[in-house]
Amino acid sequence: MEITLSDNALKTFARCITCLARIGNELAIQASSSQLLFHTINSSRSAYQCIAFKSGLFDAYNVSSNSLQCSVLLKAVCAVLRTPITNIDHLTVRLPDPDAPKVQWILDCYNGMRKTYWITCNVEPDIHHLSLDRQKFPSNFVVRPRDLSRLLANFQSSLQEITIIATEPSSLLTDASNEIGGKEVELRSYMDPTKDNDTLLHTQLWIDPKEEFLQYVHTGDPIDVTFSVKELKAFLSFCEGCEVDLHLHFEKAGEPILMAPKFGLEDGSHSNFDATLVLATMLISQLHEGAASEPPVGATGTHPHTEERNASHMLQENCRANVSFEPPSDHTRIWSDLSVLWKNDRHKEKQF
Repeated sequence: MEITLSDNALKTFARCITCLARIGNELAIQASSSQLLFHTINSSRSAYQCIAFKSGLFDAYNVSSNSLQCSVLLKAVCAVLRTPITNIDHLTVRLPDPDAPKVQWILDCYNGMRKTYWITCNVEPDIHHLSLDRQKFPSNFVVRPRDLSRLLANFQSSLQEITIIATEPSSLLTDASNEIGGKEVELRSYMDPTKDNDTLLHTQLWIDPKEEFLQYVHTGDPIDVTFSVKELKAFLSFCEGCEVDLHLHFEKAGEPILMAPKFGLEDGSHSNFDATLVLATMLISQLHEGAASEPPVGATGTHPHTEERNASHMLQENCRANVSFEPPSDHTRIWSDLSVLWKNDRHKEKQF
């Protein structure tokens, strides 16, 4: 395998590596005659990301074998790209043969300097495929990364998990006296009921999707999903750097949530790459602990409303009963299990 990138393609490639490094530690590489696939999974197996590069993205793309795969440490790849992209004329990645123990990375700089790196690789990696049909998710919305980042700025920077509550647009009627109608989406900071939250700030935002989102689809009863903020922010930065909108798909608490660039859905044929981020969500629904919160009487527009409160006693008691059964996690205490999907996909080939 030998590929070469330069200019905007190199910038896109570097953004992809940066995003992948914020999700997992190991980069699994699969190459065929038509595309190059990058996969990564975090240590707790609660986040999976896959990026597909079409051969047209590269200045030169040559894969001699029908299928090639290996894995390298993302930390090592990030070290190669530590040289400013503006100083690099082109990047060449070369794997001499499918059984080669190292991948060669060559940076040809504008000042005439050539930097060559050899990264040890695993030629028999444990590569997982997670294939989800984006069209089967009942709820979704499209948002500009900058707008969602602005909304998230209202929450504490130390927040680890966030809850999104979606309601049907027709379920909230406009009230001329308090103007609460139209705010069908709520963002709520999640507080771990097993910890002392007396000193923490609990923030809630009620959002009018007509003002903040480019597209919003949800029908039926209110649903909520609670997931990690770290991976969300990483993907937001990636989409903003690529100047694309974020399309987020979800179903209910305990089911995976899927994120992708907008062009990866309706307009993917016009792009040379596509990306998918799948996050596990918390098994326990926040709506089951009580009725969904209503915006305060004076709520107007899309201005955020914050209030300092302790986690409810009922939430603490109900969640404590489940803590002993939780799998290890770096972020959310109770995750839905994505490993079943990965296990099934390992026994049958699925197209990304």
